[in-house]
Amino acid sequence: MNSFEDFEPDTELEEDHAGIWLSISDLMSGLLMFFALLFIIVQVQLQQEMLQAQKLRKELEQEILKTKKLEQKLEQEILKAQKLERELEAYKKIIDQLPLRIISAIEGKFGQGVVEVDPKTGDVKIGDRILFDEGSAELKPAGKQFLKRFIPIYSDVIFSDKLFESQITRVVIEGHTSSKGSDKTNMELSLRRALSVSDYIFSQQLNFKTKQKFKQKILASGRGEIDADQSQDKPSDRKVVFRFQFRREDFGELLKRANTVEKSATQ
Repeated sequence: MNSFEDFEPDTELEEDHAGIWLSISDLMSGLLMFFALLFIIVQVQLQQEMLQAQKLRKELEQEILKTKKLEQKLEQEILKAQKLERELEAYKKIIDQLPLRIISAIEGKFGQGVVEVDPKTGDVKIGDRILFDEGSAELKPAGKQFLKRFIPIYSDVIFSDKLFESQITRVVIEGHTSSKGSDKTNMELSLRRALSVSDYIFSQQLNFKTKQKFKQKILASGRGEIDADQSQDKPSDRKVVFRFQFRREDFGELLKRANTVEKSATQ
């Protein structure tokens, strides 16, 4: 028969079991802390990635906005280039057609050799022998008769085309002398001759349908002997010149602007 002592609990075994469970609990707690820390780290990294993604998205949106602005600017530059191209075409039309029309109109009325017309610029040169006596600024009767026939034809050409009319800002009447005499005397004489021509155009003695519009474009100018041959007294230097001033007078500068716009539009 077993004694009572045989049923006493084994305290050492229970202590071992308690130690084992405590170790497992500590291990589980450690693992829990590890995973919790890992979770926090992942969350922090994820948050940073999200912030980075949002930053990149904003940068991308800004770049898209910049691209749209550049596209709009490019479209504007293209429109400017097209506008300049149209201006160039219109200006070239004037340069090409106006002198030819003047030559045709004058030769049709006076024949060849009466006046000289520059086929490139349309400048009309009238020898002083037609208009003035030597050293005089008073129009001869024959000079008045010439202007009475010449001015209406010349004016009609200018106002025959809206493009001519809009682009020609001034009709400069220039007086020129030879190198004979002093600079001061020649400058005064050339200006008085130019004024005599313009005064006659403004007078009641000369009437034509485009007179009012033509008067608004006239500018008298004296050139004296500036363009004359200084080595000799040449009668051909004594003249009155009708010269155009265009709205786009510097054709080379217009071409330069057009090329600049085209380059900026293609970059």
